[in-house]
Amino acid sequence: MQEHLNDEFVKRAQKEGYRARAAYKLTEIDDKDKLIKPGMTIVDLGSTPGSWCQVAVQRLKGQGKIIALDILDMHPIAGVDFIQGDFREEAVLKQLEAKLNNKPVDLVIADMAPNISGISDVDQAGAMYLTELALAFSQQWLKPNGNFLVKVFIGAGFDYMVKTMRLQFDKVVTRKPKASRDRSSEVYLLGLGKK
Repeated sequence: MQEHLNDEFVKRAQKEGYRARAAYKLTEIDDKDKLIKPGMTIVDLGSTPGSWCQVAVQRLKGQGKIIALDILDMHPIAGVDFIQGDFREEAVLKQLEAKLNNKPVDLVIADMAPNISGISDVDQAGAMYLTELALAFSQQWLKPNGNFLVKVFIGAGFDYMVKTMRLQFDKVVTRKPKASRDRSSEVYLLGLGKK
């Protein structure tokens, strides 16, 4: 707890009005890779508490659309259409697809993680399952040349995910933003240019 309270990104988030330190992960990646542009349609999977949505709203500059989804409730953000539900459930996926109104999206961002059990093999499998679902959604809904940013944990299934994404995107890169704690095995895979 003390480490969290003393964390430079936690302090910055509080000062700058972001809901979580995760805002700086997306900010750093977007500064480098220029993913978010005005006029885009963006889907944010695993959006709560909403810091990635806050960053996306700022960078869309009032032009574009964000549809966010999370199993947990999220306080409203102007410019974000939020669905509360479990992404693993078909009915929730159908709700998300209905909001898209048969229009493909420019960018899918996914900062999801399963509830942690403490059993690393189980947790890794749960995290990879969410990543696979997000990738399948992206494959179906991204425009050609659209981009996909997803949190993954290095461990079982990681190399397979990289290989799978390479088949579906022109370029796949790994990002480890400064706001991602050093001891964490989380990294972000970025699929650029959906084939």
